[in-house]
Amino acid sequence: MTDDIQSTQPGDTLPEGYERQRMDVDIACVGFGPAMGGFLHTLSQGLMNEDGTPVVESKAMPGMPPQVICYERADDIGFGVSGVVTKGRGIRASFPNLDLSQIPFATEVTHEEVLYLLDPIGASRKPLALRLADKALKALGLAKDHAYALPYVPNFLRKEPGVLLSMGQFNQWAGAQIMGQGVAQIWPGTPVAEPILFDQVVAGVRLQDQGVDKRGNPEAGFMPGMDIRCQLTVVGDGPVGAVGRKLDETLGLPSGNHAREWAVGMKMVIDLPEGCQLKEGTVLHTLGFPEPEIFGFLYVYPGNVASLGIFVPSWFDNPVRTGYRYLQHWMRHPALWKHLKGGRMRSWGAKSLQESGRKGEPHLVGDGFARIGEGSGTTNVLTGSGFDEAWTSGVLLGVSVLELLKADKPFTRENLDSTYVRRRRESWLEREAKAAEKARDGFQAGVVQGLIGMALTGFTEGKLFWPGASKKPHERIPSIEQFFQGRIPADEIAAIRRECTAKGLPLSGALMDRAGWPAIEFDGQLLVSHQDALLLGGKVQAPPGYRDHVTFKSQNLCKTCDEKVCIEACSGQAISTNPEGGVPLFDREKCVHCGACIWNCSKPAPEGGEGANVNFQAGAGGLHSAEN
Repeated sequence: MTDDIQSTQPGDTLPEGYERQRMDVDIACVGFGPAMGGFLHTLSQGLMNEDGTPVVESKAMPGMPPQVICYERADDIGFGVSGVVTKGRGIRASFPNLDLSQIPFATEVTHEEVLYLLDPIGASRKPLALRLADKALKALGLAKDHAYALPYVPNFLRKEPGVLLSMGQFNQWAGAQIMGQGVAQIWPGTPVAEPILFDQVVAGVRLQDQGVDKRGNPEAGFMPGMDIRCQLTVVGDGPVGAVGRKLDETLGLPSGNHAREWAVGMKMVIDLPEGCQLKEGTVLHTLGFPEPEIFGFLYVYPGNVASLGIFVPSWFDNPVRTGYRYLQHWMRHPALWKHLKGGRMRSWGAKSLQESGRKGEPHLVGDGFARIGEGSGTTNVLTGSGFDEAWTSGVLLGVSVLELLKADKPFTRENLDSTYVRRRRESWLEREAKAAEKARDGFQAGVVQGLIGMALTGFTEGKLFWPGASKKPHERIPSIEQFFQGRIPADEIAAIRRECTAKGLPLSGALMDRAGWPAIEFDGQLLVSHQDALLLGGKVQAPPGYRDHVTFKSQNLCKTCDEKVCIEACSGQAISTNPEGGVPLFDREKCVHCGACIWNCSKPAPEGGEGANVNFQAGAGGLHSAEN
């Protein structure tokens, strides 16, 4: 990569006069989410006797209880996540006497609906079959407010009876329970740069260097990231975490597995307008609008508060896909706007979702490491759930680690395989994941095929499905001219591109305008500009002294890229058009760490493989919003 524009990756070479400090612990954990919550809660409960003495002794600090530390990138353990509806099986098993009133926003699911949304505008790209279905629903008088409520919720989608949660609030509550037991420490605001690897043995993790410029070069106050050595590294840093992705790059994925299906979750928490008819515990699932590939959700919490949003998936091949504007068009749909008009944004956020599920499962264990949560393939792509699945994976690892500690067995691949992996393969988590494994294959062939495929898979518990061959993102994203063929002439696209580049603007807004999408009428409290959402819906923190965590591997590839999907899909407008052309500009003061740029890139990585031309490293800060 002779045209690489980023500085050298973190390594052992340090400026003269500096040395990398080392700390030894027993277990180092990366990333605090529901999976790590399940692991640390289970481990903490089993490590102490009733008299307060430790069950086993620390090998890192003899005479002390085992030293367990969890490092979390975000400035708080509840920032930057999502609203959740879940059956809550794993959570209830961990907390038999769970009192939802102790967790802000938590409530029981009381009513659930699936709404098929017709297009009230006429700008959607619905295929012929769905356009005919829309006409039939209208002719039969079944489309109230341009929406059709399915007569029942299929069992594979149904969450009732279940639980509504704010993941941010739940993580804070669970973290308090864990730290209150005094066994594990959780350190937020501490990004982990990479695993410490000796051949294929993980010996710990390295924290990110501090006191560097945007390119990683040491400045005044330089402090090398500490090496954390341990017997076991627990990796729960999600689908875009630096440690998990480094392990995937080094070890590869098991034969036949790949992580190519993704989505951006773009969401808000809002105060519903006074007099809103939606009742606490209501769950709405939507499909069909603003584009047929986009799914939506709306959950009603106590206090007339709702969490709502959309999922923009990787099989939506629009090279100028923009989650934020699509979210606003979705909110403006008559079936939803009648409930939302007059509401007020409380918080806003975005997150990448790894939707390959069981097919995206990496090597779960190896010498010195184990993987849990979404980055380990726990998301169920049929039921659209992942919170309880992630928690349960952590619980299964916690039970297994306790077994090995009590037996004084090392954390080898063989021992972790015979305990954790065995338990996972024998659990409901595995049974349901395998049944769902091919649920979304049909979307590779088309949206109608995808919907039929999900129904087939759901009703037959995985025995039938619609086949489809998965492609790498850079193999499936078309050019802008190809995508808008027959709708916008190529010469108009060229003119729009020149104008937007000169102004430093993304193309998505201008192209959506030209394709017939009406302008959003801002009301200043719920419908606001994307820029204002960054100010009103949360606060992006970007602590000084860290390198830019988003860089581009090859300048030449950026210069030859006409789509620049990384700009169009950026959730926080942190990646922007360079008026001088070439490599996009990155502003980490706007980055919400969703990771959408990793898979929204139409150019393959110069080194080959599954990756793209975007390099997403460990970074501190992000969006402050504990409500999402």
